[in-house]
Amino acid sequence: MTRALTKQDFMGPKGIIIIALAVFTVLTWVFSDQIYGADAVFYQNNFGNSALNTAVSYIPAVIKTIVIMFCAWLINFVVQIVLEYFAKGSKEVITAMKLIKSLVKYLIFIVAILLCLSAWGVNTATLIASAGILSLIIGLGAQSLIADIIAGLFMVFENDFEVGDIVVIDGWRGTVTEIGMRTTKLVDYRGNIKIVNNSKISTVINQSKKTSVALCYIGVEYGDDLSRIELVIRDNIDRVKSHIPQIINGPFYKGVDSLGESSVNLLFMADCKEEDLFIVQRAMNREWKIVFDENHINIPFPQVTVSQYEAHQETMDRATVREARQFADTQSELSKGMEVDQE
Repeated sequence: MTRALTKQDFMGPKGIIIIALAVFTVLTWVFSDQIYGADAVFYQNNFGNSALNTAVSYIPAVIKTIVIMFCAWLINFVVQIVLEYFAKGSKEVITAMKLIKSLVKYLIFIVAILLCLSAWGVNTATLIASAGILSLIIGLGAQSLIADIIAGLFMVFENDFEVGDIVVIDGWRGTVTEIGMRTTKLVDYRGNIKIVNNSKISTVINQSKKTSVALCYIGVEYGDDLSRIELVIRDNIDRVKSHIPQIINGPFYKGVDSLGESSVNLLFMADCKEEDLFIVQRAMNREWKIVFDENHINIPFPQVTVSQYEAHQETMDRATVREARQFADTQSELSKGMEVDQE
């Protein structure tokens, strides 16, 4: 992102250099005839030494190079600020603007290099048209560069992912911060940055295109009555949702997910945004723990049992069992299509 120059920048060394270059550029424009003209002192050979005369004759080219590079930097700086101003609104606009910024930067750099070569007397037209030079460039790696650029354009136009999307590339999960001409940048939840060449991106899992599914597994004791537990879930499921504003749809009670060694494992699911996935999962764990504590439903933990287990529990009447079964079936129907990958 292009940062605007502040007052502190102009008061520091960076500002002094920028101001000096600006003044230098203006002066070279004002005195262009005296510097670059045929009668300029640099071309008079008045120093009595051929080596010194040759060195002095290069001064106009050096001046031109400095001016060209400063103007290129200034143009790029202004263009980047203008594009940054318009890079607002939808993620599509932001992504396109970031790609354009990258393209403009490379174009300005290439034009500046050609102008600098021209200032030193190089015939740039011949250089560009030279098949031998082009072959040399390709041999030095332009093929990879072109492949990266083409891949970046396809990613933007096909809308595979955008700036701000959460994606998984080569097993690395992060938020897309920039799609450039050559590379794509991701930042993970720890702040680590991964830079990937566009042509190396083969498989992408975009986790932001649709809502994600937050999972919550809670184990209950084998000795607790499952029908009573399901009625407690039914009576408190709306309360849990009201306490987790990040939930878009749900939570849903999916039923008994598995029978563990010491617990009956229940599964809950809820739709949410990918960026809220872990928040929702932790919140559901907390809310259901509170609900179960309030209703004296025990969550097993590793322990050594010394006393002999007595198989005794309060039996539920048939109406209660039927009511619990109806709730479980309703939840299953409401959350149809929302399943966990069992692999």
